[in-house]
Amino acid sequence: MGKTPRRWFAVLVAVLAAAAGAVVVLAGPQPAGAATAFVQRCGIRFCLNGKPFYFAGTNTYDVFTYGSGSGDTETQYMDKAKIDAHLANLAADNVTVLRLWMFSHESWHGFETAKGVYNEQQFAQFDYVIESARAHNIRLIPVFENYWEAYGGIDTRLQWEGLSGGQPARGQFFNKQKCPGCFTSYKNYVSYALNRTNHYSGVKYKDDPTIMAWELMNEPRYENQTPNENTSGTTLRAWVDEMGAFVKGIDPNHLLGTGLEGHESRYGFGGDEGNPFVHIHQSPYVDFTSAHPYPTESWANLGIAQTRTLIRAWITDSHDLVGKPFFMGEFNVHNVDRSAWFTALFADFEAAGGDGSAFWWYAATNVDGKFGVLKGAPELAAFRAHSANMIAKSGGVLPSVSVSPSASPSVSPSVSPSASRSPGACRVRYELSDWGSSFNANVTITNNGTSAVNGWSLVWSFPGNQTINSIWNARATQAGRQVTATNESWSASIPAGGSVNFGLNGNSTTGTNGVPAAFTLNGTTCGTA
Repeated sequence: MGKTPRRWFAVLVAVLAAAAGAVVVLAGPQPAGAATAFVQRCGIRFCLNGKPFYFAGTNTYDVFTYGSGSGDTETQYMDKAKIDAHLANLAADNVTVLRLWMFSHESWHGFETAKGVYNEQQFAQFDYVIESARAHNIRLIPVFENYWEAYGGIDTRLQWEGLSGGQPARGQFFNKQKCPGCFTSYKNYVSYALNRTNHYSGVKYKDDPTIMAWELMNEPRYENQTPNENTSGTTLRAWVDEMGAFVKGIDPNHLLGTGLEGHESRYGFGGDEGNPFVHIHQSPYVDFTSAHPYPTESWANLGIAQTRTLIRAWITDSHDLVGKPFFMGEFNVHNVDRSAWFTALFADFEAAGGDGSAFWWYAATNVDGKFGVLKGAPELAAFRAHSANMIAKSGGVLPSVSVSPSASPSVSPSVSPSASRSPGACRVRYELSDWGSSFNANVTITNNGTSAVNGWSLVWSFPGNQTINSIWNARATQAGRQVTATNESWSASIPAGGSVNFGLNGNSTTGTNGVPAAFTLNGTTCGTA
């Protein structure tokens, strides 16, 4: 199906309400059988293409800074090779969802460097991040703004309105009487971002299923403002309702989260900070709950068993009281055996019915000795197993990320699907992102047979002068133009009617790229789709 009836209803309500001077669009679960490219909410679960969607992800908050931040947009300001290499590493470690920042008010790599001044070069770089994520079959959760001072945050928006920031003064940001301009500048930025057209794909952000969800803010709170606000959450809930309605009025496609930490005295984790977990997440515009456990911090001082109890409390409240999926949007430990903690927490998270996780954080370079996780870290073995289990709970197949074929790219890279369709025991979809002298390909193998394929080898010939640099979720050998891709241990089985996916990056000669004409799987010619 294309657009679901609910989506059309949401758009109609938004249009009619806007004409009346107010936008009212209610978030809600989608029918269990709805088929769409966008991740949706089906009751207390995430769903995709009418099936449950469980995921294991990570945070790499600083992807938007990869590059010099000056000079030519395409060759200097952004470092495409670093972005692609990092996304390739994430894909190789089974990351399926990436949470990342889409905010900064700094002059270097700033998105909004002054009030209402949007940096085209920076948004162009985020365009590329989206394209690379799609090519590596990773979905994104961009965050609109930061409560904390990093990259300026809401302190900067307060300064634009002549108000002071800092903790707890920055709570003024959420009070419309104290800072009406804060509401306006936030909405203007969100509107600009949602309506932006990606200059590579020609697809607006609000229409791109590569984005799984938006988050309103990183860790918002309304702390120590009035005697009862720490526990009532009245002001923050009003802000979430207003901004959630605003986002949904522009973009009914995507899920929306708050970015909350989940601190609350009744959980025995942190204190009451004006952001009660249940009440805030009961907003009709919010599609899932979130929490950020850091159990080994000195103020928390939780052991593994206590942390499991804490996470189960969030999951239970999310499912039973709020009625929405639970996303553990950040977490990590330090000065302990991280592999042991990851193994224990992931196993219990899966058993308790947690819907999605994202550890903090998968770094490109060793910039954080406390929480940074680099490629090759031993704890990633536990994460890969967790991701495999979450994929298995989703039906054993990770659907490919794709944009509408009606969206025509305006600037390379371009996405080229296979040109023909034919039946057979197997089917291969080869999606090409062509940058001229380099390219990415996303390859999906579907088993049309009646029995599982256990161990596979896919052979094809490139149409021109292409050489593979890296490959993820498979291994490859190349002899001239001919390539043989074989499974990794975790991708060896293709169930009857199921699919596996892998991707690759390579060099090429401009004008020679194209979709290979034929593929054979274990010696059998496959159809293309």
